[in-house]
Amino acid sequence: MVSVRAASYAKANPGRVTIVLSVLGYALVAGAFTDVVALFPPLDDPTVLLFADLIAVVNTLALTSLLAGVAFIKRGAVRKHRAAMLTAFTLICVFLVLYLWKVGGGFEKSIVITQGMFLGQFAGVVKGAYLLMLAVHILLSVVSVPVVLYAIVLGLTHSPAELKRTRHATFGRIAATAWSLSLFLGVVTYVMLNHVYAWVPR
Repeated sequence: MVSVRAASYAKANPGRVTIVLSVLGYALVAGAFTDVVALFPPLDDPTVLLFADLIAVVNTLALTSLLAGVAFIKRGAVRKHRAAMLTAFTLICVFLVLYLWKVGGGFEKSIVITQGMFLGQFAGVVKGAYLLMLAVHILLSVVSVPVVLYAIVLGLTHSPAELKRTRHATFGRIAATAWSLSLFLGVVTYVMLNHVYAWVPR
C-alpha cells in the first residue's frame, strides 16, 4: 500500500521527488568527502587500487549500456531501451558506492608525468589536458544528477504512451549526452592516471 502511494506520488510530482533524491545524493557525496559522517570503513592500499580498477570496469559497462539504450530508442525498441537505461543507472549507483567508499575509506591520486613517459616532454600540456578532462568529468557528473533522476522517475512512473505527454524525451537526451561524456572522460582519465603515467597519493 505504501509503495503504491509512493509510486502515485512520484508520478504526480516527479519534480519534487527528483529534488529530494538529488539533495540526498549530494549530501551523501559531501559527507564522504568531508568526513562529517564516517559512512565507510577504512580500506587498505591494495583494496583502494582494486576499487579504482572496479570503478573503471563499472563505468565502461555503464557507458556501453547507456549507448545501447540510446540506439534502442532510436529504433523504437522501448522495452530494450528501458532495460538498458535501468542497467546503466544501476551501474552508476554501484559506481557511486565504490567511489565514495574509495574516497571516504581510502585515498585519492595525483597524476605524475616525467621525462621518458609517453609525451613526457610535454608534461605541462598533458597534465593540463588531464586536469581539464577530469574537471569536465566531475562537473558533468554533478550537474547531470537531477536531469538523470528526473528522466528515470518519469520513465519508472509512466507508461510509454504517457511518456509522450511528458518531457522525458527532452530530459533523456540531455541526460544521455552529459552522462555519456562524463563516463567516457572518466574512463580516459583512469587510463591516463593508472596505465599511461604514474601517481602519488593525496
